[in-house]
Amino acid sequence: MAVLGDLCRTVRLLLGQIQRCGQSGSAINQYQKSVRCMSLAAPKLQPTVDDNEAVNPTFVNRNPRNLEQMALAVKDRGWRTTWPSQKFYHRLVFSRSQHYVTAEVFANGDAVPVLSCSTKEWALKRELGSTRCVAASQAVGEVLAQRCHQAGITRMVYRHIPWQYRSDAVQSFRTAMKKGGVTLSEPRQKFIGN
Repeated sequence: MAVLGDLCRTVRLLLGQIQRCGQSGSAINQYQKSVRCMSLAAPKLQPTVDDNEAVNPTFVNRNPRNLEQMALAVKDRGWRTTWPSQKFYHRLVFSRSQHYVTAEVFANGDAVPVLSCSTKEWALKRELGSTRCVAASQAVGEVLAQRCHQAGITRMVYRHIPWQYRSDAVQSFRTAMKKGGVTLSEPRQKFIGN
């Protein structure tokens, strides 16, 4: 730091002597011109933008699930008294009727399922002995997990009905979904402060 200060002081003294000498001598004039050229600030270079690297100023994010995957999208909370809770991006609903097993994935606020799988489908029905047994629940879980991966949905909320949770069919469905790579819980929503 001291060396830099001494150098600056020496350059200032040298420039002062050159200015005092005035216009006398051609060698001094040449030196003065070169010193002035060196003392000027370097011109600011404008970055060159290639057409491939140009970004549109009116950029629109075409991935609607981008904020959802980063857990930044708003989750509609609904009322506190509603059951099941409405605080989710995707919700898994598993139901068993007298004859069929059905699983559906709903997006937040939609009444129409995004994905569904049922033993009513002929491809599943022809492979199963019964459309309501534990093996049918497991098959529905495996097929739905595969469809979820193809659609890019890897996390969803599964709110089980408490009095049905212990049944073998529900447990085999859950394990089939987990083995298929679907996480049955969602990350907590992140809030960004100002």
